[in-house]
Amino acid sequence: MATVRFEHVRKVYENGYVGVDDADFEIAHGEMLVLVGPSGCGKSTLLRMVAGLETITAGTLSIGGRVVNEVSPRDRDIAMVFQNYALYPHMSVADNLAFGLRLRGTPKAELERRVADAAAMLDLGRLLPLKPAQLSGGQRQRVALGRALVRQPAVFLLDEPLSNLDAKLRLSTRVEIAKLHRAVGATMIYVTHDQIEAMTLGQRIVVMRDGRVQQIDAPMRLYERPANAFVATFVGSPKMNLLEGPLCERDGTLRVRIADGIELALAPPPALLAKLRACADRGIIVGLRPEHLHVARDDDDDAVPARVESVEPVGNEAFLNLDCGGRELVVRLPPHDLPAAGDALRLGYDAERMHFFEREGGRRIDADAP
Repeated sequence: MATVRFEHVRKVYENGYVGVDDADFEIAHGEMLVLVGPSGCGKSTLLRMVAGLETITAGTLSIGGRVVNEVSPRDRDIAMVFQNYALYPHMSVADNLAFGLRLRGTPKAELERRVADAAAMLDLGRLLPLKPAQLSGGQRQRVALGRALVRQPAVFLLDEPLSNLDAKLRLSTRVEIAKLHRAVGATMIYVTHDQIEAMTLGQRIVVMRDGRVQQIDAPMRLYERPANAFVATFVGSPKMNLLEGPLCERDGTLRVRIADGIELALAPPPALLAKLRACADRGIIVGLRPEHLHVARDDDDDAVPARVESVEPVGNEAFLNLDCGGRELVVRLPPHDLPAAGDALRLGYDAERMHFFEREGGRRIDADAP
């Protein structure tokens, strides 16, 4: 079973910089797990430790139940796909696919079978005689995937494999990778800084920041129940709107004051209401996704005033960038009957879809949290 297990793994460089701090989770056999986060968060360092390209300062890394901390890269039964394709320019596609197998002394019949299978799976058959210079970027990346595929490794490692492609090729190659994972059923660890790639490819996603794991969850679970304010703003495009302020109670309703004279009425369930009241002296952060804001009706008593800064139509939807008492907000709307830049409006919100976070540290406030 090609499980990968991190047990309190830590990476500290010679200058004292902590690249990864206490990574402790397991990747199941056959799972597509995505490591995502901003530059410098430790995601590529984790991947390179699995590959054996980075030493482990503390903790234990296991692949298929075998501890591999001191095992050389070639003996780990892994294959890695890099963002730069690293193809041999003087070799044909067929020879690039076969090169690693030849080095390992794979019998000719077996080698030819594996190359043919990989070419068929990735639609490379007509490209086999060509050199890399004759291929498009997307075709080269498929060859790089094929070179990993013929190895039939226990674990595939993909380090930002789409970052050098344009938007159209990223989409098509992303589909190829998803199809490849379904067809092969192998364990795959995929690193990206693009949260759209993470959401569309990962069965589970590990969100990282400053070397530490922030949350591990299914894509929609991350979107709907982010563990903290960082995850809330990192996952989702446009990002979640965060508004912080002190709590007050008026007319029997708990409210958060986000600016002078501007308050949001809260409608939490009873169990959560008590926890929010306990934060009255510290204040809270309220999160609202852009789709949970709207232009208010005249009879919406809880609407707040806002001014349109800019309008961004993007085809099937539009984004309004608003100023609400000095706070920047983004609203997702249908692309018709939109206000214009400079217009004043009243902004409504879905109070039942609010997220609540601690003002200090940004941890999610939940009714069932300790």
